[in-house]
Amino acid sequence: MNFLNFEFIVFGWTTLAIFTFILLQFVVAPFGRHTRSDWGPMVNNTIGWVIMESVSLITFLFFYLSGDADKTIVTWIFAALWTAHYINRSFIYPFRQKDRKKKMPLVIMLFAICFNFMNGFLNGYFIGNFNDNYSLNWLFSIPFILGLILFIGGMIINDRSDAILLSLRKPGEKGYKIPRGFLFKYVSCPNHFGEIIEWFGFAILTWNIASLSFAIWTFANLVPRSMAHHKWYKSHFPDYPIKRKAVLPRLL
Repeated sequence: MNFLNFEFIVFGWTTLAIFTFILLQFVVAPFGRHTRSDWGPMVNNTIGWVIMESVSLITFLFFYLSGDADKTIVTWIFAALWTAHYINRSFIYPFRQKDRKKKMPLVIMLFAICFNFMNGFLNGYFIGNFNDNYSLNWLFSIPFILGLILFIGGMIINDRSDAILLSLRKPGEKGYKIPRGFLFKYVSCPNHFGEIIEWFGFAILTWNIASLSFAIWTFANLVPRSMAHHKWYKSHFPDYPIKRKAVLPRLL
């Protein structure tokens, strides 16, 4: 595939993210606390997470390793960062959840598989085939250093926020509680805030159209999701902190 055709695919995929962002203002994806049984067959939540998240890891590595371009220290670092995130999301995070009997609609898992395949393909293909600008000097560039700081910072925020959420529920408990501490002081969904920072950091440190597209998709998915969570918290807890925003501290 030449670069022009690749750009066309990325442009189309990014345009779809914008339409998805608009759609998600009116439709709440039915999983997690918003799970509904009228979306068809259900699958085990843990199994669904493992399958749908591992698709991104496998797809990225396949297209990166099978790409025609030379594999450099820089691109191996990119691959390592992607792999670290998705090993956590695919094989660690799902098994940290307390409720192993929880279910999600099969259609949500299938949508997520398609989403993760496209993002894994675009990012793996770009880095595996169009990486002429990633010489060793890239490691000392401002985009790489700044992006790496944001990526690691976002990952830490995401992981610590997840840990607080997971600690709220004792083994066997199924109810929800108000999370407190850390960035929950400012927003309802600091886990989403961290992931948005993480992937915009990745877009900066790799400085390419595929990773920018993924960052835009992350924003398009997680901002509406956070707003739905925020609305849910306020409707279920009369004493919910009124100064908290949904996902962006002091903004949204």
